[in-house]
Amino acid sequence: MNNNNTKKPLILISNDDGITAKGLRVLVETMCSLGEVLVVAPNTPQSGMGHAITIHSPLKIHRSSIFNDLGVEAYESSGTPADCIKLAKYYVLKNRVPDLVASGINHGSNTSISVLYSGTMSAAIEGAIEGMPAIGFSLCDYEKDADFSHIIPYVSAIAQQVLKTGLPKGTALNVNFPRRQQEPIKGIKICRQARARWKEEFDERTDPYGRKYLWLAGSFENSDKGEDTDEWAIANNYVSVVPCLFDLTDHHAIATLNYEWEILRETAPRIIKEHYDNF
Repeated sequence: MNNNNTKKPLILISNDDGITAKGLRVLVETMCSLGEVLVVAPNTPQSGMGHAITIHSPLKIHRSSIFNDLGVEAYESSGTPADCIKLAKYYVLKNRVPDLVASGINHGSNTSISVLYSGTMSAAIEGAIEGMPAIGFSLCDYEKDADFSHIIPYVSAIAQQVLKTGLPKGTALNVNFPRRQQEPIKGIKICRQARARWKEEFDERTDPYGRKYLWLAGSFENSDKGEDTDEWAIANNYVSVVPCLFDLTDHHAIATLNYEWEILRETAPRIIKEHYDNF
């Protein structure tokens, strides 16, 4: 962390839509007023990559001039969003640790179950894994030239709040904004993730050579009617803020399994011994 209070906070920015995405530029421009900005972003779109990392092929990274007009140092990488955060901390920054990781602004929603598939949130969660306060920002508008103007004050305010007060250890914020409407955004809701899912379908198509291929399709199904969810907040023109953990342990299930599996735990050593005795 920056221990010298005279220095601006260091803000690391990444995304999953690629370094040329409009949402990334909006985020960089917004964060420039809050601190020193470093960008490490994928050189191609990485939507839906989840928390993938590159282990079977070389990683490439080089300086980019894309934000020279803002005076911002930027790098583009062949890696995933999670790779970009690792590269930033251990290769580009070396001994410096960012005060904030900001990912996005994603073109499209990352509410509910989508958080598991999201490259945007994987960058934020990787920041949390590395012990850095982190936020993933998404606008519920998939257009390449989406209008971000109505959310800039909220992006700035949320980032300033996290810089001021920090976040619980291991927590990353999943922040989603409604697309621009005639009425202004009503406010911010601290929410839980809606219990919803994607119902997948595979559209069978034929390429120009007559070969069959599949294209993932489907629809989003939300049976969660709670008014404390991210889906409800977005549908009602609020900003949704969901605190996320990378610890996927179902702590409530531990006691249940300990009770229901007691016999199995007691008999397992005997079963294993009998198995090996039969060889």
